[in-house]
Amino acid sequence: MRRLVLMRHAKAKRGGKNMSDRDRPLSKRGRRQAAAMARAMRHGKDLAGEVHVSGARRARETLDEMARHLPQPALNERALSERAVKDEALYTFDADALLAWLRGLPDTTESVLVIGHNPALLALGRWLCPAAPDALSTGSVLRLTLPDTPWPSLTADSAVAMERLSPEQASHALFARRAPAAPRLGKRGTRRRILAMLAHQYRGVRALEPGVVAGVDAEFLHQYRVNLRRSRAIGEAVRATIRVPGLKKRLARLKAHARATSDLRDLDVFLASLAETPAPLTTRSRQALTRWLLARRQEAHAALCRRLARPDYGEALEDWRRFIASRAFRQALAAISHRRIASVLIERLDRHDRAHAGLSPQRDDAAFHDLRKAVKRLRYLAELDPKRHRELLSGLKRRQRLLGDLQDLCTRQAWIAAFVASARHAPRRERECDAWQAALEQAKQALRAEIMALPPLAESCRTTRAR
Repeated sequence: MRRLVLMRHAKAKRGGKNMSDRDRPLSKRGRRQAAAMARAMRHGKDLAGEVHVSGARRARETLDEMARHLPQPALNERALSERAVKDEALYTFDADALLAWLRGLPDTTESVLVIGHNPALLALGRWLCPAAPDALSTGSVLRLTLPDTPWPSLTADSAVAMERLSPEQASHALFARRAPAAPRLGKRGTRRRILAMLAHQYRGVRALEPGVVAGVDAEFLHQYRVNLRRSRAIGEAVRATIRVPGLKKRLARLKAHARATSDLRDLDVFLASLAETPAPLTTRSRQALTRWLLARRQEAHAALCRRLARPDYGEALEDWRRFIASRAFRQALAAISHRRIASVLIERLDRHDRAHAGLSPQRDDAAFHDLRKAVKRLRYLAELDPKRHRELLSGLKRRQRLLGDLQDLCTRQAWIAAFVASARHAPRRERECDAWQAALEQAKQALRAEIMALPPLAESCRTTRAR
């Protein structure tokens, strides 16, 4: 199969009387777009084949800006800017001219990246694949898989597969500039706060999905997971205070969607920690571990993408949207009161403090994980009425952080154990990992001791009890 990647230049400044179209440079936003796409295109192997760029300044600067954000090439490799070919024929807005250029490629060219201009790029992409999008924003790419036939033989609708990637899908920082704005909750009552938060989180989940599928920036997955889990947590807090028909089964679906992200999230966190603090292993073992973790991450990401593509996933989220917008849900929320929220909080505070008092060095990690979940439920319940429970929310922050750090350590130990189990007949690697596990166990025991030394929550929450 052959591969064709069509990239539209990044955002350029507007032209003027003293500047020709060919000489328009990139804008600040365009440079950010190109920087974001550098990592994404390296990740997608878009830069591995031939690279041809239009002679227009904005196209050349797109290439140069990407090259600036790529790792230094190996000794026997040429930098991207050095091996790219500037081609004046690509400074065209005509799809027929671009197709004629493509048909002139030698048969030895198996993969080619073209950095050029619209409407030529988009029209050519749609000619090769009618399923291509209706628009191609600045800095975006179309990845087309073509049959293994000579370039002169290209025909309409011949693309076997197509993918689209935009800078806003490759970089959460760029996405966040245009993400759905958070609602202003300051003066809203409890019922309106809940409705606004759930609607905003639903919009966030749907807007983040393309970035999750792209799989370039782990922050997309993190925020996607946060929005799902917050939606479920708010729903469970509501369910703890009032009766809402149909809420339980919908929360179960949200829980399943969030749980499907767990392995991928844990792998992202582990890989990020290894980038900051290399594992205490030999170079060879570190490289083997990184390859193994990346392979597991690829598997987990593929599984999540398949899940998001299933019809029942979209149907479940659409059902959730209709439910939280329904008149029945709004009417049910009218029963929520400050007094009822405080009553449930007091009950859960007592339950938490009993569980916390029951911790000991002999208890297994599951008891600490259960406590972490209880703290999260307390937090989300208190956030239904944040002004009245500000003191409690403040007291929960450090507790939740410590319990979260403990869980991350436990998860890390589990992945290391799985790595060791996968490396058969490697006693030296197993010894290295055993020593690492022992160091992690020491850190974990110190965290457990710090958690056990925390004061009961009820002592720092007189405001909640008084109400």
